[in-house]
Amino acid sequence: MSEFYIIKSTGEKEIFDYGKLENSLRRSGTSEELISEIVQEISNTGHDGMTTKEIYQKAFSMLKKSHTPAAVRFSLKKAVAELGPTGFPFEKFVAEIFKARGYEAITGQIVKGKCVEHEVDVVAWKDDELIMAEAKFHTDFNLKSDLKIALYVKERFDDILGVKHNYGGKTRTLTEGWLVTNTKFSITAAEYGMCQSAFKLVGWNYPYDENLHYYIEKYNLIPVTALTSINKEEKKILIEAGHVLSKDLLDRKTFDDLNFDEEKINHIQNEVKNIIDHSKRFYEKVYGKHR
Repeated sequence: MSEFYIIKSTGEKEIFDYGKLENSLRRSGTSEELISEIVQEISNTGHDGMTTKEIYQKAFSMLKKSHTPAAVRFSLKKAVAELGPTGFPFEKFVAEIFKARGYEAITGQIVKGKCVEHEVDVVAWKDDELIMAEAKFHTDFNLKSDLKIALYVKERFDDILGVKHNYGGKTRTLTEGWLVTNTKFSITAAEYGMCQSAFKLVGWNYPYDENLHYYIEKYNLIPVTALTSINKEEKKILIEAGHVLSKDLLDRKTFDDLNFDEEKINHIQNEVKNIIDHSKRFYEKVYGKHR
């Protein structure tokens, strides 16, 4: 394999690591044969000064032509970042994670604390549990939620702790607070989170298990922005109509009043079905169990 220096999105230079690309492709469910083809193509065309974005686009293009479901899974992190530019669709996406885990969940709540009222992004409940979550959304992968953010969010939850709230027709008190981001946490923020009780940090790959990527994989929560059968404007239309999950598009009623023609709807739904089928088989292969 040819050796060359790449430029990361942060502007840093480093020798390109083929192993990282292979692992990312493997996690997306790409066949070993196709992984070899993509790696060989990168080796043949790679050059000093090539950006990580250019490498991603080349790999994604080859995946899209050969295996669309794997291309979708390969692009998950980027797809979640495309739920923006505002954080509202991401809040809805976080609520869908709780729903997939058996909770009832709503967004945009004003919650009374001991001292002041707080705007809470997501409130989820089931049985005797009441969880409130702050959703920290970034369009830039390099932005991290740092210790300052973690401290601020924890202080807000501390003010809410012990106050009675009515959700699901039942009086409840906060049992756990979450800080969820689609990127990463700083080292000190992660250390602080590990030291706190009833306060959970969830990032793209943090913690090691039960992170954002894990929840998407486990519950098949593929965002509509990952689909290759719709363009940027069509994704925007769906998001503005309140649809963030691709599997919701299997319901024909989703497209009511959205001006998608029949052929387009069939194309979208066929892609979603293929993704779900591929995701299910891949998850069972990796984890050896059903969802």
